[in-house]
Amino acid sequence: MKIIVTSIVALAATTALMAGVNAGACKGCHGQNFEKKALGKSQVVAHMSHADIATALKGYKAGTYGKAMKGLMKGQVAKYSDAELDAFAKTIGK
Repeated sequence: MKIIVTSIVALAATTALMAGVNAGACKGCHGQNFEKKALGKSQVVAHMSHADIATALKGYKAGTYGKAMKGLMKGQVAKYSDAELDAFAKTIGK
C-alpha cells in the first residue's frame, strides 16, 4: 500500500511539473515523436538519453550549451525551472 501511495504522489508531482512545459512548441521543429533534426541542425532528440536531454535543456537556459541553435533555444526554455526541464526530459528520448 505504501509503495502505491508513493508512486501516485510521484506521478502527480511529475505531471504537475510537466504541465508547464509546452511540448507542442518543441514538436513544431523536432517532430511529433522528436524524430527530426530541428531546422536540419540539431541532434535527433529521440536518440538522446533523458539525462542528455536535461543537460541540453538546462544548458540552453544558462547559455552554456549549443551551437547554431543556442540563441533560439534559450528563448524557448528560459521560462521553465530546472525541475520542470528535468521532468519534461524524462518523458522524451530514451
